[in-house]
Amino acid sequence: MTENPDQNPPAYSPLVTTLAKVRTEVGRAVVGQDAAVTGLIIALLCRGHVLLEGVPGVAKTLLVRTLAASLALDTKRVQFTPDLMPGDITGSLVYDAQTSRFSFREGPVFTNLMLGDEINRTPPKTQSALLEAMEERQVTVDGEARRLPEPFLVIATQNPVEYEGTYPLPEAQLDRFLLKLQLPLPDRAVEAEVLRRHAAGFDPRDLGAAGVTAVASLEDLEAARSEVAKVEISPEVIAYIVDVCRATRAATATSLGVSPRGATALLATTRAWAWLSGRDFVTPDDVKALALPTLAHRIQLTAEAELEGVTADSVVESVLAAVPVPR
Repeated sequence: MTENPDQNPPAYSPLVTTLAKVRTEVGRAVVGQDAAVTGLIIALLCRGHVLLEGVPGVAKTLLVRTLAASLALDTKRVQFTPDLMPGDITGSLVYDAQTSRFSFREGPVFTNLMLGDEINRTPPKTQSALLEAMEERQVTVDGEARRLPEPFLVIATQNPVEYEGTYPLPEAQLDRFLLKLQLPLPDRAVEAEVLRRHAAGFDPRDLGAAGVTAVASLEDLEAARSEVAKVEISPEVIAYIVDVCRATRAATATSLGVSPRGATALLATTRAWAWLSGRDFVTPDDVKALALPTLAHRIQLTAEAELEGVTADSVVESVLAAVPVPR
């Protein structure tokens, strides 16, 4: 996925321009992560969750906070640790001595954008507590289901360098992330701009002082989602998506290819990408643009392939090169 769809898309809907303002607003605080910003907007349009991967210090937390501020959404942050319990995320029943009753105290999952920092640093039992929330948009405590706010996104971060004391995410949980976005280290010019802003007094803890304001509303987001759902996708492009996903299952380097859930995710993200590009139809190029962030994290490699240095990204790239493109 490139940094933006089209720099100046021929917007067929005013809402495309409105959401483009969100990218600009986030840029007031976050420099050089345009591709990640676009990916998060796609996730909001598709009601999907995002896995952010990058070394510490590349503005993952700031990115989420700024995005929430530009859309007037609530956000909460959870630092995942080895001793974090499921109830610390979902909430729990608390005894009230005055009423002699148990009342439910909401956990941080009751928000719009939940940032889970270093999600792979907590045991599988706690990771699995998120599965119901991510899939059903609800949590069940003491047999009672409680709905989560709308919109609700889990934005989880992983450190790709340090693996000591971490727990790899199970395949079932990885498959529930719509996108996996990489936040690379900035190039020299971008890093210099970051330092210039800090030298001028920028405080990442005070977004208001940086001039970040809400430029789009929940109503705008809901209307945009309705328009994305109407983006046309031809039978030929649908067949192309299916062929790409099936080819990952047949690849010799994979022990687990992309599931049908992954295929539907690619359908959704390509529609959102086309809409952000100012079009009401999907092209094969849209599929190629979104294939890596949508599919690669769903692929499990064989032990032999890992030893040979094969990566999930290279599997997707080879599949895209091999599968015939519809004309």
